[in-house]
Amino acid sequence: MGSLQEEELVQMVQDFIESEPSSPIVPSNHLQSSNHLAQLSTLQEILRCRTDTERKVLEIVLKHIRSKRDVQESSGLKKWLAMRLKMNGFNASLCQTCWVTSSGCPAGDYEYVDMVMESENGETVRLIVDIDFKSQFELARPSPTYKELTDALPSIFIGSEEKLREIISVVCSAAKQSFREAGLHVPPWRTTTYMHSKWLSATPNVNGGFGKVNGEPKPRGGALGFSKWTPPMVKPKTQNRELGGGGSALSSQFSNMGINCC
Repeated sequence: MGSLQEEELVQMVQDFIESEPSSPIVPSNHLQSSNHLAQLSTLQEILRCRTDTERKVLEIVLKHIRSKRDVQESSGLKKWLAMRLKMNGFNASLCQTCWVTSSGCPAGDYEYVDMVMESENGETVRLIVDIDFKSQFELARPSPTYKELTDALPSIFIGSEEKLREIISVVCSAAKQSFREAGLHVPPWRTTTYMHSKWLSATPNVNGGFGKVNGEPKPRGGALGFSKWTPPMVKPKTQNRELGGGGSALSSQFSNMGINCC
């Protein structure tokens, strides 16, 4: 094939390629913007969906928070709020979660108010009440898109476990993207597993409330969910014939060792 024919063939191929409808090249920043808008829209839709029960509890919680201004620590305010909700007739408790280090997730603990209520259709539902919710997702140096996302979060969260899982999924995904944009690795305390452990830990709480056993709420007694103390059963003292007399075996051994047992 002559050089002229080769040039004509190359030109034909080039003309064919240029005549083909090509897909538009989307800049990477445009893709990130589209992803951010989708995440923001999803988060807003999740937060917008609120049941009548959640609205009722939110109104009462806001009323109590506005009337209490002398409690500076979040932990003390949560305990006080649980007591007030109890006095209002709600089945509310201060719930404390704790978890051990596992699979790259560091150990930690957290507190929130746990409520068990009856929904509009008569079903028993568990509501998580957290008055320090928004700050749990904030970063020291967030990207502009992540900051816009966290700004949409409420300071006070009242909702079901399902709603909380959806929020954690969206926000943690955005946090991961924010760290990648900064060229950083995602710290273990900002992973989905760690955030789940704060509110959805399967470890029963120690100080009462509705600890979770196998994913189900476990009610406990007391004003804040503390178990009621029951005195142990006291058995009548019997004489030990083998050791002679009315002393116990342990006191007899102490006597033989020269130790007075009162």
